[in-house]
Amino acid sequence: MSEGQHHGQDGESASTGVTTGALARRLGVSPTTLRTWDRRYGLGPARRDPGHHRRWSTRDIAMVEEMGRLTSAGVPPAEAAQEALKLLDPEAAAETAAGPAAVPRPRRIRRPAPAGSPDAFVRQRRGLSRAAVRLDAPTMEDLLTDAVENHSLVTAWQEVMVPTLHAVGRKWEEAGDRYVEVEHLLSWHVSRTLHRCATAPIPATPPSAPAASTPLVLACVPGEQHSLPLEALSAALGELGVPQRMFGAAVPVEAVSAAVRRTGPAVVVLWAQARSTASVPLARHIADTRWGVRGARGRPVVMLGGPGWAGPAVRGALRPTSLREALAQIGKVRGEAVSAHAR
Repeated sequence: MSEGQHHGQDGESASTGVTTGALARRLGVSPTTLRTWDRRYGLGPARRDPGHHRRWSTRDIAMVEEMGRLTSAGVPPAEAAQEALKLLDPEAAAETAAGPAAVPRPRRIRRPAPAGSPDAFVRQRRGLSRAAVRLDAPTMEDLLTDAVENHSLVTAWQEVMVPTLHAVGRKWEEAGDRYVEVEHLLSWHVSRTLHRCATAPIPATPPSAPAASTPLVLACVPGEQHSLPLEALSAALGELGVPQRMFGAAVPVEAVSAAVRRTGPAVVVLWAQARSTASVPLARHIADTRWGVRGARGRPVVMLGGPGWAGPAVRGALRPTSLREALAQIGKVRGEAVSAHAR
């Protein structure tokens, strides 16, 4: 067997395992971190050959991966190390010839819901950010799910998801082309979490209040690809059982107009992340759109979401500054629409 056949490109050998440098790259941590975990907590490779680089076996890798997951979730390092060391028990994580995929992923340890204090949110954001940098998709899923379950969708969005997305975005800007994959992966898992939250059944609307049954229209303005905030609003409305039509990113003007005329919504939400995509003429056009028969025509209330709308105001348009405020304003408009219909 040749040298190239014996050693893989990522520092792995079929007989001796993975090097510290290769494992650090895989986990998204520094080699110094791995050495510190080894020195302080005994989380090192089981095999140590004198005069050679240390090699990490399949079971060693599972152990430090668990350490990373637990510390990202806010578990103190010493306690996380104790849990990770349990994987050395052959009955808990036996190393087989089938490779890393044969080691079952350790059961997620559920901790009591943290208090909603600023420090608690800081720890959650830090753990999510570290998991994203490691490209640790399972841990990101766990942390996002815990944030929603322990608090609420709105709180998790405003206190955990948005600040972490901003922090990762700043890291990307400061590092040039690095960390693009981190931001994309984090955004994808945030989106998945939001979609799972929007599964509450929509309650039947009483016949006496048809105004409340008309779906809202949610759309990003033409050229706007950043749809995550609109997805968060859609998910929160779904939890409340508010009917809606979510059209997503970069919706053409004609499509938005057609959707408004066909559905007759009480509220139309237009999202613009950047000033370059926000269009005041579009907002005014939608606000002037009419539907229904002569003598009983309706018109929507336009809600302008996103920092792109900073600038000239649109008469009568709503301008919420947070997800919670947007939900409150939508609830007020829908309530007024029902009251007007009853009169």
